[in-house]
Amino acid sequence: MAVGKRRTWLLGIGFVIAILALGGCYPKGVGPVGMSGERLVWTEMSLDQKRKHMKDIVLPRAAQVFRAWRPERFVQIDCTLCHGPDPDPVAANFRMPSAHLPRLSGEALLGPEFAKHPDTTRLKLDSLVPAMSEALGLKSFSIITRRGFGCYSCHLGPGGRMFGH
Repeated sequence: MAVGKRRTWLLGIGFVIAILALGGCYPKGVGPVGMSGERLVWTEMSLDQKRKHMKDIVLPRAAQVFRAWRPERFVQIDCTLCHGPDPDPVAANFRMPSAHLPRLSGEALLGPEFAKHPDTTRLKLDSLVPAMSEALGLKSFSIITRRGFGCYSCHLGPGGRMFGH
């Protein structure tokens, strides 16, 4: 193969890999099988399907992360951990981010959060965010693109929603 053709071929392969790495496979189907025969992505699920997915998949994974960290504090984990003690969560549609959770600083690198609660911040970045993004079939937050599932998917910033959440 000529050097020029080989270089073009390698650039083409690199381009395809880059596209896939930047989100070509997201959102992933994590729900029940839909009419197309493919698993549904989160946004395609009905409220009942989302509720079941949260109960069967998301909540157990969150519980595993929190119990591994502080088992004595997180003996009983339910929807109120993230969604708050809303008397009618069905009416609120379990929308996130939640005012129930502490507001974050708004800094992309979470400097104030690391200064005040380094262990909690590290746990959430290293364990909780990846577990929840996988359970929801979403790409984890990227500081470069400022897109994806991350801290501000659940927490509000100082002035409200941030990074498109």
